[in-house]
Amino acid sequence: MVGGKRKLTAARIAFKQEGASFRRFIPTKRGIQLREALARAIAGGLLAVAVTFAARRTRSLTMSGAVTAAIVGTLAIAAGWSWGFLLCSFFVTASALSRLGGRRKMELVGAIVQKGGERDVKQVLSNGGVFALSALGYLILPAPIWFATGIGALAASTADTWATEVGTLAGGEPISIISGRKVPPGTSGGVTLMGSVAGAGGALFIAAGAALAHWPVPFAAAALGGMAGALADSILGATLQARRWCDLCAMSTERLVHSCGTPTRRAGGVAGFDNDAVNAVCSGVGALVAFLLS
Repeated sequence: MVGGKRKLTAARIAFKQEGASFRRFIPTKRGIQLREALARAIAGGLLAVAVTFAARRTRSLTMSGAVTAAIVGTLAIAAGWSWGFLLCSFFVTASALSRLGGRRKMELVGAIVQKGGERDVKQVLSNGGVFALSALGYLILPAPIWFATGIGALAASTADTWATEVGTLAGGEPISIISGRKVPPGTSGGVTLMGSVAGAGGALFIAAGAALAHWPVPFAAAALGGMAGALADSILGATLQARRWCDLCAMSTERLVHSCGTPTRRAGGVAGFDNDAVNAVCSGVGALVAFLLS
């Protein structure tokens, strides 16, 4: 009988060991999620490369901007198809508005703004960096916080871009958001009625996209985050953003070398705090406000 008990005990131990060994081969929920994310990353990488190649051909992106945009797009789609859809919504509308009336807009603001219609690596990261970090955070540690920060950042970038492009194209004399005085078109911190309406529309557009994708973020939180980010962009542009001056033309500008060919000198603001840095802060403010309101 003692020998029988020993055999029964040994059999039970062997059975438990085989069960534990078998369970190791059963896919866990997290393992399945990681494999799905990897599959999306591969598919998303191919799709992002195709989209950015087309954008490069249409001169919407520089080479460095195209490479960076492909990485951001891959991260977004790896986090989920809805992430990729929302990012694509921003990119397509921003590129279309940037190209709309491009020649006329350059005539209006070419003497002031530093960069043209082709977005480089700094512009891509300043507008999509916080969104990409949110997607990466969701991949590493899935939590609702990443939806809030991601959509708030993207809504802010969209609102700022729509406000700038539509406001410039619509014409009219912008006024400084700080002093209320009229400023030349393209001046950072200058706002117009049409630009403000377009900015609000951009924030609502992205918030609606998140709602359609059933993201766990209140519509108002996403929309208000976007509007708050665009407002922060205008305030920082009028106060802390680096300003330069062309002595030959006696004109304020953001360009290191003015359109007349004269090197410019710093005339105010924080050194190095350029439009790209302002856009990055704008995106961060949108993420923070959306998170707090969620």
